[in-house]
Amino acid sequence: MIHLVRTNVIGTGLFVVSASAAAVVFTPVFRTLGVAVAVVLFVVGVAAFIWGYFTAVQRSRYDNISIAALFFLLGGVANRRVRTIMNGCLVVQGSCGLVTALARTSTDGRSGSTLAFGVLVPLFGMGLNGLWSSRYGTFSPLENT
Repeated sequence: MIHLVRTNVIGTGLFVVSASAAAVVFTPVFRTLGVAVAVVLFVVGVAAFIWGYFTAVQRSRYDNISIAALFFLLGGVANRRVRTIMNGCLVVQGSCGLVTALARTSTDGRSGSTLAFGVLVPLFGMGLNGLWSSRYGTFSPLENT
């Protein structure tokens, strides 16, 4: 259970450091590193998202699962500490991705930046939220009708 929370914190930290360094230094090496970290986190997030969704579909046969509870840990699905850490990481990922992408929107007169890949990183946080809640979350049971 704790390994998903730790993975989210470590991944978020790596992203913040690599994206911030790329935005400040903005050399080809740092830009490449920033893109690589963002793409790896995005790919891991997609895999976690699919795995979490699949697991939630299996649980939905006997538990009442909502999208908000699954991906944002709302409604008592997770304890306060886990919800705060996981959703905090999601907010940091989104903020850092947006801020660093906007910090270097144009370097040579053309629009766009390699730092725009950072806006994909919040899928890492959402995927890990979904995976955590589908495996460890507390949902209310379905009522027999």
